Amino acid sequence: MNLLRALFTVSGMTLLSRILGFLRDYIIARMFGAGMMNDAFVVAFRLPNLLRRLFAEGAFSQAYVPILAEYKNKQGLDATRALVDRVATLLALVVAGVSLLGVLGAPYLVRLMAPGFHGDAGKFALTVEMTRIMFPYILFIALVSLSAGILNTWNRFIIPAFTPTLLNIALIGAALFGAPYFDTPVLALAWGVFLGGMLQLLLQVRPLMRIGMLPRPKFDPAFPGVRRILALMGPAVLGVSVGQLSLVINTMIASFLPTGSVSWLYYADRLMEFPSGMLGVALGTILLPSLSKLHADQKMEDFSSLLDWGLRLTLLLTLPAALALAILAVPLIFTLFQYGKFTPADVLQTRDALVAYSVGLTGLIMVKILAPSFYARQDIRTPVKIAIFALVVTQLMNIVFVWALTLAHAGLALSIGLGACLNAGLLYTGLRRRKVYIPQPGWGRFVLQLSVALAVLGSVLWFGVEAAETWLAWGWKSRVGHLLLLVVCGAVSYFGVLFALGLRPRDFRRRAAQ
Repeated sequence: MNLLRALFTVSGMTLLSRILGFLRDYIIARMFGAGMMNDAFVVAFRLPNLLRRLFAEGAFSQAYVPILAEYKNKQGLDATRALVDRVATLLALVVAGVSLLGVLGAPYLVRLMAPGFHGDAGKFALTVEMTRIMFPYILFIALVSLSAGILNTWNRFIIPAFTPTLLNIALIGAALFGAPYFDTPVLALAWGVFLGGMLQLLLQVRPLMRIGMLPRPKFDPAFPGVRRILALMGPAVLGVSVGQLSLVINTMIASFLPTGSVSWLYYADRLMEFPSGMLGVALGTILLPSLSKLHADQKMEDFSSLLDWGLRLTLLLTLPAALALAILAVPLIFTLFQYGKFTPADVLQTRDALVAYSVGLTGLIMVKILAPSFYARQDIRTPVKIAIFALVVTQLMNIVFVWALTLAHAGLALSIGLGACLNAGLLYTGLRRRKVYIPQPGWGRFVLQLSVALAVLGSVLWFGVEAAETWLAWGWKSRVGHLLLLVVCGAVSYFGVLFALGLRPRDFRRRAAQ
């Protein structure tokens, strides 16, 4: 399989999910604004999301996929099927227990996540109720992640990439059609999350059956492959917990800031996650199975070359996205969110957070490329140590940015971005020192090409953007039309300059490891 084609496939599905996600956020912003109800939903959803990343997309995948790829390549399908059965059974039991504890302990979790909510009895009670409804979502999504790891190892990328769209569809349906039937309309969103998780899990059944890997209940924690995964899970859980702890701390700090701060950060984060998901998550998804196979086969030159390909492609696509987010922050937020209860003041506050996030976007995405290089080699301890150091530095920056420089919620966003850049830089240095990654020839010319193209892109966008007052005065049609024109002109100028300087799509063709 051509990895560039696979990337476009996964990115295309991610683009569909992000478009639906923006539609979802537009509807939620219009119906609930950035006030108490939406703050409660954001915090309540963040709790199961934290554990989702712990049990599903984070620690579990990091430990599971390299072992699964090794079994498939070296021990055959029967042994691989036995591993899948036992891992799925143990994962389901553990996460079901965690879900039950989350439902029972929701008041304590909300008090921990958002202590500032405790002073508002209504806000606190609403957050607790939504947390209880949404907590079982982690059981569904943990099993979805297990399925995605299997399908990606078989180079079946489409279904795992399409799956997240179902959550957005469920939330849109809940907001539009379910909210009128609730005394507290925002509760419909919590039930939408529950339904979305169930739909995502059901979608995996047929693809797994077709490759003969639909899990069967087999409880055997002493199985050798399971024990190896559990051994890797320990440091992986710690590593993911470090990243999630940073989000928890930021949420705690934001809960003490003016009402709306949690929501402003959320909407800025949603815009920042658009390129992060399309590029970082997509590249990480297709790279980890191939890197794991190359490591299992001891093809270290190919391993380094594949990582080099990933890094160049990341810079090629991420740097213009970061620049565009910073320059087009106001047009994007006005066009996507400034309707109904989402006020112009909310736009400007969200803009501050988005510009701050854009500073660290490249670092955030680079981490998703560099960290899998360690996971593929079954070295999880090194990224964990780096993540802990980055967390400490991030919180020190919070003290400086939020309180000393009084940047409020924008300071939280800036510290996350700069912390990610530090994390990426240390991961890169670690790979170079271990001689796992040796840069391929041509980097000097490549950097020069990017620099010229970025300068042209920045000029086109800067001189094409209108003042905030103009965007406020325009109707939605004028906003959409002008924003699309800016995006098209920016893309054409950027890729046109790269083409004129000799860069071609064929330079990035790459085959997946078999």
